[in-house]
Amino acid sequence: MNKKKSTSQLTLFVFLSFSLTFSFSSSPTPRKPPPLPILPLPSSPQLQWQLGHMAMFLHFGPNTFTDSEWGTGHVDPSVFNPAKLNAAQWVRVAKDSGFSRVILTAKHHDGFCLWPTEYTNYSVSSSPWRSGGGDVVGELAAAARDAGIALGLYLSPWDRHEPCYGKTLEYNEFYMGQMTELLTRYGEIKEVWLDGAKGEGEKDMEYFFDSWFSLIHQHQPGAVIFSDAGPDTRWVGDEAGVAGSTCWSLFNRSDAKIGDTDYQYSNGGDPFGHDWVPAECDVSIRPGWFWHSLEVPKSARTLLDLYYKSIGRNCLLLLNVPPNSSGLISAEDIQVLQEFNDLRKSIFSYNLAKTALINASSTRGGSNNSWFTPSNVVQEGIDSYWAPEGNQSKWVLSLNLQKLVSFNILQVQEPIQMGQRVIEFHLEVLNEERKWNKVINGTTIGYQRLLQFPTVKSQYLRFVIDKSRADPLISYLGLYIDRYSILSNLSHTTSHASRNRSQILNYHIESNHSQVAAI
Repeated sequence: MNKKKSTSQLTLFVFLSFSLTFSFSSSPTPRKPPPLPILPLPSSPQLQWQLGHMAMFLHFGPNTFTDSEWGTGHVDPSVFNPAKLNAAQWVRVAKDSGFSRVILTAKHHDGFCLWPTEYTNYSVSSSPWRSGGGDVVGELAAAARDAGIALGLYLSPWDRHEPCYGKTLEYNEFYMGQMTELLTRYGEIKEVWLDGAKGEGEKDMEYFFDSWFSLIHQHQPGAVIFSDAGPDTRWVGDEAGVAGSTCWSLFNRSDAKIGDTDYQYSNGGDPFGHDWVPAECDVSIRPGWFWHSLEVPKSARTLLDLYYKSIGRNCLLLLNVPPNSSGLISAEDIQVLQEFNDLRKSIFSYNLAKTALINASSTRGGSNNSWFTPSNVVQEGIDSYWAPEGNQSKWVLSLNLQKLVSFNILQVQEPIQMGQRVIEFHLEVLNEERKWNKVINGTTIGYQRLLQFPTVKSQYLRFVIDKSRADPLISYLGLYIDRYSILSNLSHTTSHASRNRSQILNYHIESNHSQVAAI
């Protein structure tokens, strides 16, 4: 055999052997998969709804012109004539103020329809507005679509005008006929809102809710349905915009009845619930739901307080901003909404923990696993998260802010696509005596929890999860300073499950920024 050829073959063999060995030995370690989700879980439309944070309710109709809240159903349609109606203005105000969707009262309890329905003459078609050729729903749908704002519609089950109301079969057919019009004429509908409101002494009426829900999901599969009991989002149990300080998205629909709700159950949800039905907090910017000339809007600081007690308690805030009799959102309401938006931006524009050095008591798959590293908690969004090793008894995130920082707001989020898990947690800071002080206790987190406490100054923090339904997962942790909220009578640092609207959110104002000094 040729010696030179033999040497070449040997060299090639050694090279291939080394290459294969290096290739196998340097292959990446298999990733550890995510933990199992814990049921129940949100649907895709429910996730989109939750990510939207805030929706704007638009109560509008004959009541706007008659200084009423619940119309009789017998007001002449000629009263409805909003000479300057501009749905694009409504949508622009909503979008500029940070709202992700608008929900219109397409038909309120008086039965007057804001679209040209074929099932009754009691509608815009019989009014002088646009010479009887107008369509409020259509104009709003077009404006929302152009602005990239989601559209929702409220079709009241209680109808004080319709003659067949009280005749179960006939009225259910009538209602579903109107619902079909709304769901098939105006493009994508993201939320359908209905309730069990009805005055005392009114006709007895059975609503075929299951048939309604099936019809809605058939025509608009991407829509969430709101009612006292879901099926997709539930009433929080009050019209003050305030959720329970413990608020689960978990719920048992079988334990709730539309029009006959256990308010306390709705307010806090159910840690043992089998259904995912998060709460929506509805409240009006004014004392009434419809516009009244003698009423004035709430202050921006009041709206900020409602923000903490709704969005900050795992809910969506549905703020009613009623158009006036000209068909526009009033200037004083717009001013308050702008101030409210400025307040939120000033407080939440920068996470004081963003540059923190973060360690965890454990990390799923080991400390080098980038999928579940504790540094994920300062990355915005719920897609990434910190996960501990399984079957641990201690769950702690330790933060070094790298300098002394003053703060009085804690923001925490869970990746709710994996289920709602945390039952109890607390925050500790290292004080000047090098001792750990508990700053605040909290219960549920869910999509988002905001907790206020007296201003503290520290470099080192510990976020401790005390109890969880399964291995806890944290997607975001933020620290902020609120210099605007005025809270008093702070007596303890615990946020327990309670229907009390405010147990902990109390501290004295520290200072004011000039831009909102007059709010």
